[in-house]
Amino acid sequence: MKKPNVLVTFDSMKDANCGYFSFGKGLGDALIKENKGKFKLKFYLFKHTQYLFNGLVDIIYLSRLDRLFFKGKNDFDVVHLSDQTCRLRPNKVNAKKIMTVHDMNKVHLKFSKPHRIRVYLKKLGKLISQCDKIVCISQFVANDVVHYFPEAKAKVSVIYNGADKLISDEKHCPDFVPPKPFLFTIGLLSVQKGFHLLPALLKENDFHLVISGRETPHKQTILAEAEKYGCLDRVHITGPVSDDDKTWYYKNCEAFLFPSIAEGFGLPIIEAMHFGKPVFLSKFTSLPEVGGDVAYYFDNFEPEHMQEVFKNGMMDFTQNNRTKEAIAQAEKFSWEIAASQYMELYQECLTNSTQK
Repeated sequence: MKKPNVLVTFDSMKDANCGYFSFGKGLGDALIKENKGKFKLKFYLFKHTQYLFNGLVDIIYLSRLDRLFFKGKNDFDVVHLSDQTCRLRPNKVNAKKIMTVHDMNKVHLKFSKPHRIRVYLKKLGKLISQCDKIVCISQFVANDVVHYFPEAKAKVSVIYNGADKLISDEKHCPDFVPPKPFLFTIGLLSVQKGFHLLPALLKENDFHLVISGRETPHKQTILAEAEKYGCLDRVHITGPVSDDDKTWYYKNCEAFLFPSIAEGFGLPIIEAMHFGKPVFLSKFTSLPEVGGDVAYYFDNFEPEHMQEVFKNGMMDFTQNNRTKEAIAQAEKFSWEIAASQYMELYQECLTNSTQK
């Protein structure tokens, strides 16, 4: 019996420092592992992607001409576009089409201009209309999709991302080691990540704060806040870090902080909880779905409220020894579970196709 041909696009893995790279590597590895001969898998990638899945899967390399005409147009039974920035357009393939939507952050950002939002929604709506199934990485994102595109409701489902359990190298030490106990966060230094709110948490304690991630002009706002709270010498912005560095910071920090107001999922939260760390999150967008009952939440960003949540949370976590609860929450999210759910969806598309 002929195996169904399935193409999964991972062309957003071009930048190894972005979330799409982690998503592609995690899901791609798990699809290869969990496939067990069900499908004939192929992945669609930029030629110069840093990670090519160890040669364990056939790869089609992206061509700029694919937007005009895709050579493999009729070669696949199912095409899974693994994010909404897909270079391979749904209308360029004759197959059942699934698209993963990671977020609709643009509609939540106060500084997004109305005409830009209209253009964004029109473009995304067109892609959604051309696909048979839409997967969202959290219920929050699914609610957004259904709100703005109610006609798509019947084809929307939720499959949570997984998270690799980072393995620490006992011999590794990052270039910057904080001199005292420290708090950690990681991500693009953008306004919506809320890192400028964190220096307020260093009031009346001796903690240092390590912020890792690609720098933007917003770095100056963060440093200005640190100066305002008299803790400039305790706020350390490292820039992008290696996986080994990141792992060291997760393992050795006293707590992980993530006050973001625009997240489709929130992978770093799980990475931190794998190490049994207390996590402090904003209550907005998808973060409560990931942190569950184990995380501590900022209801607003008033400094006094955040300081109170942080102080009480640290006390609760220590006194009630919630390390195991944090680890258990993290283990609810695995790439193996995600891959199995995606493959069930591939099969559902094939079944529906043969029934028609």
